[in-house]
Amino acid sequence: MKLITAIIRPFKLDEVREALAEVGVTGITVTEVKGFGRQKGHTELYRGAEYVVDFLPKIKLETVVAEASLEAVIEAIQQAAGTGKIGDGKIFVATVDQVIRIRTGEIGVDAL
Repeated sequence: MKLITAIIRPFKLDEVREALAEVGVTGITVTEVKGFGRQKGHTELYRGAEYVVDFLPKIKLETVVAEASLEAVIEAIQQAAGTGKIGDGKIFVATVDQVIRIRTGEIGVDAL
């Protein structure tokens, strides 16, 4: 099993969620986060004063999938979240040793 963590633009969330549903992902966790990479923030003018916005709003998506569907899930995220511009985000993949569904006690892929 693999944990996929994707950092995406906030306005792309619905498109990514729909793309993941199409490839069979049954559950995701979404967190509103702030950060920066190559975008390095920007400046804004507010009531005549200039402010530096270092951290940009992003969405962090997390899901655990079976290894058999890993490539399809990554492709779906890339297609749905991509705009071709700096700031589209990143996808991280990590190995998950065990998953246990608390309610039923199911273990492994059955718990997904």
